[in-house]
Amino acid sequence: MSAAAPPAALLDAACMPYQAAGRFPYHFARGKLRADPAYHAILEYGLLLGRRRLLDLGCGQGLLPSWLRAAEHCYSAGLWPSDWPAAPTGLSIRGIERMAREVNWARRALGTQAEITHGDIRVADFGAADAVVILDVLHYLPAEAHRQILLRVRGALPDAGLLLLRVGDAAAGLRFRFSRWFDTAVMLARGHPAARLHCRSVVQWRVLLAGCGFDSQALSMPQGTAFANTLLIARAR
Repeated sequence: MSAAAPPAALLDAACMPYQAAGRFPYHFARGKLRADPAYHAILEYGLLLGRRRLLDLGCGQGLLPSWLRAAEHCYSAGLWPSDWPAAPTGLSIRGIERMAREVNWARRALGTQAEITHGDIRVADFGAADAVVILDVLHYLPAEAHRQILLRVRGALPDAGLLLLRVGDAAAGLRFRFSRWFDTAVMLARGHPAARLHCRSVVQWRVLLAGCGFDSQALSMPQGTAFANTLLIARAR
């Protein structure tokens, strides 16, 4: 996967809705979507092609739904990289987020383009989905909650359903320590209290996924960053 910035048309289309939410969510969206390789990988690898119902757990201000809607628009308008697979289209997107301010920003930006629910993913109803995405969320929750959430995700998916889980690799040494410091700093900057992080190595995450009914592969993605991030591509058995 390349570390290049996303196409300008795609970035602009994904960020523009946040002008209605305010200066901070708009500029956060531009910085995050420009630099975070997870969003790029979802499109460059065609990871959501063929899926119809997407559930984004811990969706924050709704960056992934906005990114996917922008991708659909750019693809249909012919503003699409020739070396990328087709954009996912026709997705029904739901997000769950426990921070009320983020939910408000997401709703103001996305309107009816995605269903954003205010709730705690430890207890919220997941319903049914063909794909579930959890980006940089589980390590903020107590370790004992990880298994229960992943089991509930498995219950929401059909056989061969997809889970995209982005985690930090606790075995990655200095990169991981920097990632952990940065996570804490971002939470404080966004007005959230600092919390103890509950992290695992990639090997430990994959063992946990296997015990919850998933086969997984790991896609390392530090491209252009100093972080120890890994995208786990898991399919329900």
